[in-house]
Amino acid sequence: MGSLLALLSSLLWGTADYLAGNLSKKFKALAVTGVSQVFGLIFGLTVIALSGSLLPPSLSFDGYFLPGVIAGIAGFIGLTAFYTGLATGRMGVVSPISSLSVVIPLLYALIQGERPSSAQTVGIIVAIAGAFMASGPEVRNGLPIKPLMYAFVAALGFGTALTFIAIGSEVDSLHTMTSMRLASVSICLLIALRFKTLGGFSKGHLPLLMFIGVADFLANFFLGIATTKGLVSIAMVFGSLFPIVTILLAYKFLHERLHRIQYIGIAAALIGVILIAAF
Repeated sequence: MGSLLALLSSLLWGTADYLAGNLSKKFKALAVTGVSQVFGLIFGLTVIALSGSLLPPSLSFDGYFLPGVIAGIAGFIGLTAFYTGLATGRMGVVSPISSLSVVIPLLYALIQGERPSSAQTVGIIVAIAGAFMASGPEVRNGLPIKPLMYAFVAALGFGTALTFIAIGSEVDSLHTMTSMRLASVSICLLIALRFKTLGGFSKGHLPLLMFIGVADFLANFFLGIATTKGLVSIAMVFGSLFPIVTILLAYKFLHERLHRIQYIGIAAALIGVILIAAF
């Protein structure tokens, strides 16, 4: 169950990133992130209200609130950097490096004492390498500094967010995700007040922004649950396969050509998943 939820998380993340990356070519990445996060917060609060499962927040790291807030701030920074990087058109630089964000929660899980089997360890390494290659590392004509910087910021932000998602989800995944959105939306509101703009979106863009926000929320939510259903390290690796979804969607709808290394990467990622699941 945990592995399936983590894979579903990748599917949702990859789809949201594809849509948000395209939208960020027309609007500021900060605005795309901010408005979509508002819809994510509304969704989380609605689910909590309908379920009647409100848990009072606690200012302790043993609760869900502080880990959720830290994850929200880190995730907001990561998403903004990621969408900005994608909007530069150098997806082959940004996506591979950002996919390595899984290394941070993976190290955390190992430090906490998790010990995957030998076959699972091989599967983890193969899957991470596959996700990296599937993103299509672009090294021709050197590595451009600006997209490279965005990629590293995105990786650090995502990795930190994923780590604290796992910590908060030990108490409750839904409340952790909603706390994340509360933190990120608060930042967005301050920025909107400072610049006196909501991004310039029309009503026609709202359904797409709503989908991005809800999909991103559910991706975090499902991954949070997945970390409580088995090894955190394995859940994080499965959840890190989202660049493959983004690349395949770009191939299908934008007719972006896949390079040989991307085909190899997709195959390697699948082999890694099979090795992990089989053992």
